[in-house]
Amino acid sequence: MNDHNPHTEQHSIDEKFMRRALDLAVLGAGRVSPNPLVGCVIVHQQQIIGEGWHQMYGKAHAEVNAINAVERKDLLPESTVYVSLEPCAHFGKTPPCADLLVKHRVKRVVICNPDPHPLVGGKGIEKLKKAGIEVVTNVLAEKGNEINKRFFTGVLKKRPYIIFKWAETADGFIARKNYESKWISNQVSRALVHKWRTEEDGIVVGSNTARHDNPQLNARHWKGRNPARIVVDRHLKLPSELYLYNQHQPTFVYNLLNHSKAPNLEFVKLEEDNFLEEMMLDLYEKQIRSVIVEGGSTLINLLAAQHLWDEARIFKSTKAVFNEGIQAPHIQGRLMKTEQIMDDLYYEYQSAF
Repeated sequence: MNDHNPHTEQHSIDEKFMRRALDLAVLGAGRVSPNPLVGCVIVHQQQIIGEGWHQMYGKAHAEVNAINAVERKDLLPESTVYVSLEPCAHFGKTPPCADLLVKHRVKRVVICNPDPHPLVGGKGIEKLKKAGIEVVTNVLAEKGNEINKRFFTGVLKKRPYIIFKWAETADGFIARKNYESKWISNQVSRALVHKWRTEEDGIVVGSNTARHDNPQLNARHWKGRNPARIVVDRHLKLPSELYLYNQHQPTFVYNLLNHSKAPNLEFVKLEEDNFLEEMMLDLYEKQIRSVIVEGGSTLINLLAAQHLWDEARIFKSTKAVFNEGIQAPHIQGRLMKTEQIMDDLYYEYQSAF
């Protein structure tokens, strides 16, 4: 693979159009999982003549949408295709995109990230090169890794991308002693959480959070899809009148006792050994590529101890004080971002593992 010489004028042109492809790719967020986010831009003499992105799982890939948008197909043999992920070389729900680019005899293909998926893994690049197409890889690769972190985590670790989320008081508690935790964070922060729920495949809670908060775990304060609800209830002690059991959205209850299925409700029995690892593998096999773990402290601390997390999003109130109660989880990670959201301080961490 010919990586870039950063000193060429071509390099800055390639980066410019790859940025556009990445901007398009993220428009598919929340709609394409378990597939990756992919954007594609077709350029002739430094003018964009077509662009597209993967808009919906099972529907046309980015390259197909971009080529369909090109009015003058006769320009394609003199054009460069910028794509945020290596074009696929296998038949999935749609035909291989590498074949489509070969068919149109495009001149050059610039790729942000090679695809680590075993079905693709360099085969798309190989196909293009065999057809005499110039291929450049790893342009803005770090940005590409960031936008497809969910997909890459699934391929490489066989588990969903795991995001911790909690709100804590100014003195470091996530709930009172009786588990009461209402409204530590402000309204804007809470709306943001609902937006996040539309962007991920599932929300995980432990049995204490389920019992004491009776959460709905949906995205009622933001327009978008509801995630799957995932509950850890090892001994199946949760009362059946909880919102979690209303069958309004797909729900998985991980436990040690019982395996059964009803519409939108599945009890999944696991062994005590490696319970959380097995749960994450099962979610991966259910095509769930990302989860937000919303509580409680016990579950988050257990996952953190096993290095089963990728990102933490923490709201710290500057006003709420509980003096005593349930302490916020303890994690070790790299601080990536701090922001003030009205009277909340927002911190974003990345796992160091």
